[in-house]
Amino acid sequence: MKVAVIALGKIGLPLAVQIASKGWTVVGADASDEVVGLVNAGVPPFPGEAGLDELLGEAVSTGLLTATTDTAEAVSEADHVVVVVPLMTDAGGNPDFTSLDAATVDIGKGLQAGTLVSYETTLPVGTTRLRFKPALEEATDLVAGEGFYLVHSPERVFSGRIFSDLRRYPKLVGGVDEASTERAFEFYSKILDFDDRSDLTRPNGVWKMASAEAAELAKLAETTYRDVNIALANEFARYAEGAGIDAMEVIEAANSQPFSHIHRPGVAVGGHCIPIYPRFYLAGDPDAAVVAAARMVNSQVPARVVATVGEALGGLTGRRILILGVSYRGGVKEAAYSGVFALRAEIEAGGGQAVVSDPMYESSELAALGLTPWDGNAVDAFIVQTDHPEYRSMKPGDIPGISVAYDGRGVLDAEAWRASGVAFFVIGQGSTAR
Repeated sequence: MKVAVIALGKIGLPLAVQIASKGWTVVGADASDEVVGLVNAGVPPFPGEAGLDELLGEAVSTGLLTATTDTAEAVSEADHVVVVVPLMTDAGGNPDFTSLDAATVDIGKGLQAGTLVSYETTLPVGTTRLRFKPALEEATDLVAGEGFYLVHSPERVFSGRIFSDLRRYPKLVGGVDEASTERAFEFYSKILDFDDRSDLTRPNGVWKMASAEAAELAKLAETTYRDVNIALANEFARYAEGAGIDAMEVIEAANSQPFSHIHRPGVAVGGHCIPIYPRFYLAGDPDAAVVAAARMVNSQVPARVVATVGEALGGLTGRRILILGVSYRGGVKEAAYSGVFALRAEIEAGGGQAVVSDPMYESSELAALGLTPWDGNAVDAFIVQTDHPEYRSMKPGDIPGISVAYDGRGVLDAEAWRASGVAFFVIGQGSTAR
């Protein structure tokens, strides 16, 4: 059996490797010549994914995995097609289907009768049936459920731990009809292994959903829940800072009750998931007041952090502020929708200069992102944006010139920093001045 995996990014490539590890022949298609070249050489095009180096090398050396830029050709030889092309938002927060629509056109050019097409990209509810089904039917003159099979099966994994997450979480499959769901159930049951999970309501494995829409909503529900939860934590943090209360202590105490699970507050919520997927939900349910409010709360945190730093400095004009961390999450080299961009914009709007450092990025890579790399010289203040493990051991004196520090992730040794005489702020705690 042959499988085509469309888009060899941080989700698609590990999935392609997982499928190849089961002895299936996989062709990965990607628009990037560089990515395709690296994959064919057995070299991961991105760092930080546990187990990928070894498994990719094995898949390529055995000939079970190859890569190409020709999506239509890859699809034409496949019995199963898995689509992991990311869906982004435009400047107004609306879903931008440009890349996914283009990929769907190419899939349609190569799609053969009897093939299963599984969209794993997180989508607004109704997209599989109302957008991709007619597009593929028009391109092929085949009917979904008869000539080919079409499902939504949302990815539910985190960068850095893809292979363990594939085993840990049930694989949801929802088709545009029952035949499509059954075909997807058979496919994923053969390529995935699952951990025993006594905490689940039914055995871990491939779970059939009633429809493609149910599968789409399940993914949006879990990610939107996290956005709302983080917004609640950030509201607690805002209140605690003004009231002289340690929000982290309060949240820890609240979570000791078995029905509570409150996330930690953070300077920004980044990545492809949390800032984006609630927008996909709102695209179908614009009256969801709680979801809209949570998105607003979380998007306002960078402004509040920068305002606190500016107040402590007596103004931002002419000040150099160091942002520590470009990645949206610690240990992952990914800057998509990272809070660094909002922090920089707020600093510059106040008349300051934002410089940036990240242990996972070279200076040239930071510059390519439109950021100003830190030259190691004195700065007036710093803000921890990413919870990289390297920052946990950072000590007073490591950054020259600072009079203000803001730990936006709660990772620094607060006692040591407060003893240093620096005006030290922790999100949800306020500063030494309180």
